[in-house]
Amino acid sequence: MTGHGGRRSQAERDAITVEIGYALCSAAFAAAVVLGAVAGPALLFDLPPFAETVLPGTGAALSTVLFAVRTVAVLLRFRRVGQPSQPGRTSPDS
Repeated sequence: MTGHGGRRSQAERDAITVEIGYALCSAAFAAAVVLGAVAGPALLFDLPPFAETVLPGTGAALSTVLFAVRTVAVLLRFRRVGQPSQPGRTSPDS
């Protein structure tokens, strides 16, 4: 249900679906970059055993947190901003 008590239109449902897809894809990309940056050196270089153990775990933990934070941030921004009444046009009061 929308804020005015009616049902969501197909365009609103489509916009929400697209935004969820964008949130998940951008979060997955960011998480993969962080995982590669943190855990990558342990796989590419001959490091001490402690570093080879800690880096992949730290990278996995950081990328998991980043994925969740990025997804929530994108979806909250979408909820706060909303959608224009006529796609591709600005509202008269802007």
